[in-house]
Amino acid sequence: MAAIRTPLKSTTVRKQLGLALLRARFRLGSWLAPASTLRSAFDLFGTPMARPRAKAHALDAAGARSFELPFGDERLTVYSWGDTDTQPRVLLAHGWSSFGLWLLPWVAPLRRAGFAVIAFDQPAHGRSTGRRAHLPMFADGVACVAGQFGALAGVVGHSLGGAATAVALSRGLPADRAVLLAPAADPVAAAWRFGGVIGLAQHLCRRIFDEFQARNAVSVEAFQAQVTAPRIARPALVVHDLEDREVPWAEGERYARYWPRATLLSTTGLGHHRIANDPGVIADAIAFLQGRPVGQRVVSTPDLPFGVC
Repeated sequence: MAAIRTPLKSTTVRKQLGLALLRARFRLGSWLAPASTLRSAFDLFGTPMARPRAKAHALDAAGARSFELPFGDERLTVYSWGDTDTQPRVLLAHGWSSFGLWLLPWVAPLRRAGFAVIAFDQPAHGRSTGRRAHLPMFADGVACVAGQFGALAGVVGHSLGGAATAVALSRGLPADRAVLLAPAADPVAAAWRFGGVIGLAQHLCRRIFDEFQARNAVSVEAFQAQVTAPRIARPALVVHDLEDREVPWAEGERYARYWPRATLLSTTGLGHHRIANDPGVIADAIAFLQGRPVGQRVVSTPDLPFGVC
């Protein structure tokens, strides 16, 4: 029987070729010009992909009221549905290289449950201005938008948006409950994964935040889940897929382990992106926001390796 060959799409070939060239550039530069290569890696690490921004501009806002909110030298685009003055408010925080309207599947179920809904585009994302971003900026974005509306009934954050939500809550963000979807727990681990993708030498991966720390006078370790989560007194639901190939399940488990009032809901087969808008996950999250028990408390000890409970 003849083998069946599926021709590669030209876009797939171009992507593979582009990644191969990028990896070759960083692999060679790691040894020939480490200082400039490290700066280039850090700049690339903080630059979102362009295609989602184009999608955000093209997408219909589904009846949202929208406005621009000053954010330092930039402006954040904010969307809202329902009466944000009288109804309990839920804030949606998207992840890296995403945008607020990507979380539209949450709006109708939350509205039916009686919540007003707020979403926004982080700096350098969606319809907001800016070219680069990072986790501290994401956390400041969450706090900035929340401050415009007042105390929240809940915050829902996906991926880096989940990490930003945790950082903002650890700093006193007024919210009754939090839902973290596939949350990134460790920027240091993220830098190592990123370095592996682009071909950066290992001895430079651990230095990728050197320039950031020098500019901002802050240790990147201060944003790790085991540092932020213990400071948060509000209940949280952490939802993470066991087959997540972008942010390992162990990072969600880390939040649930160190967050005093968190429960963990593990899924299978949703991966990193589909988990954010899965109808079952949305239903469970809304039940949690309404005060019903969802997920299980992680009984563990900080002495165990992350991902083991």
